[in-house]
Amino acid sequence: MLELNREGDVFLLTMTAGENRWNTNFVRAFTAVLDEVEASKGAAALVTTSASDKFYSNGLDLDWVRDPAAYPAAGDRGPFADEFMKLMSRTITFPVPTLAAVNGHAFGAGFMFALCHDVRFMRADRGFLCANEMQLGLTIPTPELALFRHKLSLDAFFETVQLARRWTATDALSRGIVQAIAPTDTLLDGARKRAAELAPLGVNRDLYRGLKQRIYGENAVLNSPHGAAYMLANLSHYGH
Repeated sequence: MLELNREGDVFLLTMTAGENRWNTNFVRAFTAVLDEVEASKGAAALVTTSASDKFYSNGLDLDWVRDPAAYPAAGDRGPFADEFMKLMSRTITFPVPTLAAVNGHAFGAGFMFALCHDVRFMRADRGFLCANEMQLGLTIPTPELALFRHKLSLDAFFETVQLARRWTATDALSRGIVQAIAPTDTLLDGARKRAAELAPLGVNRDLYRGLKQRIYGENAVLNSPHGAAYMLANLSHYGH
């Protein structure tokens, strides 16, 4: 389901479950792997990718969602939503740099997971990023909308969630959704190299996580009712 390897300061997490669809047992496997990475010491960064050359992650395990009893290996349907959303929250605020090497399609929850990373590299020649809930007749939960809004420019956000746009690598790069694109044979090497450059930022885990929490967590800076001019003029009102 998942493989974790380490080379120097870079952990490589490879999803090996075919289309890498999200169900309860997939979430719990991720949680265990993140526990292992987080328990490490010193400089570190995490790269995620897929063993499939077609799918990074094809979203929710919809067959299981519709008929959980028919797919017992996927786990208990009941706790899925809460555990999945908590895993996404943990990924957003993970205490070391994270980089998604998106080497195939990332749809729905797969796109959401990629956006939870600090940096995204995408395969140049194949694959789409798409929040396809509108096409599937599914509601996008408000917390997921907040994630998309925080990670995307306003126009890209609207095209993504309302119009279900399928982003190619070139278009995603031009709109800042991904930070780099590369041919499939150099994508992972490029991602690892960038992760190694960022790994020293993860030495102080509390500091690295803490700033992310201030950006994306409770009472986040991005959600402040006051503008920057007010905040700058009233420094004593805010923690340093």
